[in-house]
Amino acid sequence: MSGGVDSSVTAALLLEQGYDVIGVTMQIWDPRVTEVAGDYVGCCSLSAVDDARAVANKLDIPYYVLNFYDLFRETVVDDFCREYIRGRTPNPCVVCNRVVKFEALLRKALGLGAYYVATGHYARIGYEEENGRYTVRKAVDPRKDQTYFLYTLTQGQLAHTLMPLGEYTKDEVRRMAADRGLKTAEKPESQEICFVPDNNYRNFLRENVADEIKPGPFLDLEGNEVGRHEGIAFYTIGQRRGLGLALGERVYVVDIDPERNAVIVGPEEALSRTGLVAGDLNLILVDHLTGPERVQAQIRYNSRPAPATITPLPGGRVRVDFDAPQRAITPGQAVVFYRDDYLLGGGTIEGFATKEE
Repeated sequence: MSGGVDSSVTAALLLEQGYDVIGVTMQIWDPRVTEVAGDYVGCCSLSAVDDARAVANKLDIPYYVLNFYDLFRETVVDDFCREYIRGRTPNPCVVCNRVVKFEALLRKALGLGAYYVATGHYARIGYEEENGRYTVRKAVDPRKDQTYFLYTLTQGQLAHTLMPLGEYTKDEVRRMAADRGLKTAEKPESQEICFVPDNNYRNFLRENVADEIKPGPFLDLEGNEVGRHEGIAFYTIGQRRGLGLALGERVYVVDIDPERNAVIVGPEEALSRTGLVAGDLNLILVDHLTGPERVQAQIRYNSRPAPATITPLPGGRVRVDFDAPQRAITPGQAVVFYRDDYLLGGGTIEGFATKEE
């Protein structure tokens, strides 16, 4: 229970369906930080624990706070910093789901005698009798679908996971919370990166890994130095603002070269690419790929899936060729594949590929 409306309604629905429900909040915030200023309502704040406890009391279910701070710091936060230092743009929610929520928390839950971990994700989990596999489908509400973040789940984890909100819209969930008198009914959405209170990842990196960030050159597409940057960790592909360059034309970050500690800039059209290579592949709908396959591929959470062909490569990698060029393909981000509304699987973008290669 994150202290938000989604996990609150999840607990209420499962209780009404006859499940024996226990409310749990993962303590992943820095315990030395007790107050967060401004409008921050993230799931790591202490106020979130108060809200979750209040909902548990309203539902008359046991409630516990479990300490995952060290694990979260050593995996999610450290990975976040390392990826930026490497010139990649990480996705901490994917890492948290893989390592903390659906591995460590699930292991803890099973050890305590629970059978499922239930979350407020907007996704639909099912089971296909024909091939004996658990499946993940997009949520009924396309505005809230969160299957993009769930591609790392294994068959064993899916067998012990419940996500009842996939059948409802966000508006319906808020109405259900209000009907049940839950104090989180109108609570605002939490921010994108839960452990970065001011939503400024650059400040977070300065505070945590400043010694590992070195200035370097801005290069144009021909390799000419056109300026100096503060460190590749502070830039991401597609970025236009904050470059501090006066080149007489609008330029964007089109690539990051960690070997040269260089940020490559160019015109907007240079952001469009037709292919990528992804690693750390995980498949849900099938056990393995037998050859090229037509899919809908999504390269970031807030983008739309696009028609593509995926081709398996050695070493748990896959090549993705899009029918039409995609803007700002970004190493470090997840690329996720769909068959219709079924989540086929996904991986981490490693780099670019072209049709000629």
